[in-house]
This record gives sequence, C-alpha cells and structure tokens, in this order.
Amino acid sequence: MAKEKEHLNLAFIGHVDHGKSTLVGHLLLKAGAIAEQQLDEGEDKFRFVMDKLGEERERGVTIDLAHQKFSTNKYDYTVVDCPGHRDFVKNMITGASQADAAVLVVAANDGVMPQTKEHMFLSMTLGIKQLIIAINKMDMVDYSEDRYNEVKDEVSDLLRSIGRDPAATPFIPMSAFEGDNIKELSDNMSWYKGSPLMDELDKLVPPEKPVDLPLRIPIQDVYSITGVGTVPVGRVETGIMKQGDNVIFEPAGVSGEVKSIEMHHETFPEAEPGDNIGFNVRGVGKNDIRRGDVAGHATDAPTVAKEFTAQVVVLQHPGVITVGYTPVFHCHTSQTACTFLDLTSKLDPATGQPEATKPDFIKTGDAAIVQIKPTKPMVMEEAANIPPMGRFAIRDMGQTVAAGLCLKVTDKK
Repeated sequence: MAKEKEHLNLAFIGHVDHGKSTLVGHLLLKAGAIAEQQLDEGEDKFRFVMDKLGEERERGVTIDLAHQKFSTNKYDYTVVDCPGHRDFVKNMITGASQADAAVLVVAANDGVMPQTKEHMFLSMTLGIKQLIIAINKMDMVDYSEDRYNEVKDEVSDLLRSIGRDPAATPFIPMSAFEGDNIKELSDNMSWYKGSPLMDELDKLVPPEKPVDLPLRIPIQDVYSITGVGTVPVGRVETGIMKQGDNVIFEPAGVSGEVKSIEMHHETFPEAEPGDNIGFNVRGVGKNDIRRGDVAGHATDAPTVAKEFTAQVVVLQHPGVITVGYTPVFHCHTSQTACTFLDLTSKLDPATGQPEATKPDFIKTGDAAIVQIKPTKPMVMEEAANIPPMGRFAIRDMGQTVAAGLCLKVTDKK
C-alpha cells in the first residue's frame, strides 16, 4: 500500500461576500474533488458546493463549517470553510483553531474591510502561522495590476501591524469565479510572476504533531456500548495514548486503564494528535464523565483551573465589559460560564504592550490582560505549554464577543 500523503487543514477566511465559497468551490473542481455536474447553474454555481444546508442556500450565506477534502500533488487537504458573517465568528474560531494554514480572501474591488482585519487578527490569536493572501475578483477591476498593488499595500500594512512580514507572505491575484490563477497561471494577468494557488499550497509546511506534549483528549461525547462498556469519544489534541495506559478524566477526577482504542470501526494500539477516536476505559462509568471533560495520563493530569490569567480581544460587544461580567467560555469541548474578576491592563492592539493599568472597562476592539474565575471547575492549560488547550472563545447574547488565550493558571484544583 502506498504511503498516505501528509494532511493539512486549510481555513478560508475573510470578509463576507469577498468570494471565499466561490474560491473553495472552484478549487475543489480544479483539484478533481467534485464533478462539474455537482455545480448549480448560473452565477453562483460554485458557492453552494460548500453550503449544504437548506437554510444556507435560502440565505445565500455560509453558516456552519463545511468540511471538504481535496488533494494536490503533494498533500491531502481538508477545507475548513469559515463563515464571514459576524454572528458566525464562533464557527470561524472553532474552524480556524483546527487549521494549519489559512487563505485570507480580499476582494480587489473592496480592498480591506472590517472583517478582513478581524479575521487576520484572529488567525494570529489562534496560532495560525502560515497565511496566503488571495486578492480575489480581479475580473471586476479589469485585471488591473495597479489596483492589485494598491490592495496588496493595504494588506501589507495590516500584516505589519500584527507582526507578520509581508515579504514572507505570498500574495496571489485571482478570479475565483473565472478560475484565474487557481490551478494554472492566467493569461489575463501576465504581469503576475508568482505561482497559482495550488502550487502555493504545496509550499506549505505540515505542522509537527505535538506528540511530546502531555496527553490531552477533550471529550465530545460518551457512549455506552453493549459488550464493550463506556466509550468516550474525542480528538487527540496532544500526546500519545496507548492501550494499557492509565488515564484520568478532569475535572471529573475518575481514572482507569485504556482497554481499547478505535478509529473508523478499526482497533488501533495507539492514537496520536489529530486522531478522532473512541476508547474504552476499565472502571469508568457512562455517568462518571461528560462532554467538556479532558482525558490525560494519570501521571500528568489535565490542569483544572479555579482561576486563570488570560489575554482577550473584544471582537464585538454592544456595551462594555467590567469586573463581574459572566459570559460563557468555549474552550476545547467545554462550555463554562466564567466571571471576570479583574481587568489587569489594557493593551495596545498594534504592539501588544500594556497602555493602561486597571481600566474601568474594556469594549469592542480592545485587547486586555484579565483575571478569570470559572463558575465550576474546568480544564484550562497555559497556551504557552499546551497551545490547543489554552485558546477560547467568549460567547454572550448569541454571538462571539471575544477570543483569547490562557497565559497562566493562577489557582488549581
């Protein structure tokens, strides 16, 4: 059997209506992942490849994360199609937090828009190291090199403001609708001397699997299977789990021995980061654990935070955030209400340096260091030590109001 290609998760981010879904659709077509027959007729024929939900078709808006797979000469990709609408930023956060690289789509006719900035900032907060800039809708500006350069300069300024080097970031002028510069270079833009998108994707570097970090498996569901017993299901974020290991679930505090590990109805002796698994643990009952618990080795248990210090970015809040505010924190598979105990300092968003201590409040657009207390025990790791377990989104009033990462767990269970 031939060795499987390496796999990357690829997020498409950017302002609503800048052509992300169209680009994904045309890319899947050119990569041979879908057939022409699967496309709708007319103007929006590519958009709805990803928009499988009826509601999305009616509204013409991408809501959930559609996962599509395609391959290039070098890699297998899963596309995490990230919605652009503001109220879908939570999905964008969960999508982007799984991504190894992102394509930021900016329309040539509009240039940089508020969400272009928001998504770029989020990609950095969420630890996406590799970014490709697709300057789309070039057909709407008559394939003008001058307009491309103007938008490229705008985006370059934005990259510099978050500490990224524009010279190390590929920019590609494209028309997702017409298919220019997706698989092969377009005659419409003979002035462009770079690579088309699919070649640029093959220059990405796959992430190293965090196998040396402590084992962490956030639990998504718990099943009781006849003849097997209790089977927690989750994705291995870090570390390696082997049959026979002693594992502990936190904050539940129950432990036992791993009897079996299953993926896609096959049994495996071990599981590593990225694997979605079901596993049976001797001595753990179905009611002992629940979604939001995290499994780790008994010798290096997941950290249960009673309080933690975090860096947050307020994305959109209709009022102000003050001490005592208690929204819901979404971290790994846990959804836990947490209280802002202290606003330690406000940061300059461009540099990340403190610009005010003990502010009375923080509002939309602010970045701050804050002290947080979960209303009930939850697993939270320091992002510097175990990155996937230290990132979170803050939800309130049906929208994502902030995103952030845990800097330090200040009080443990």
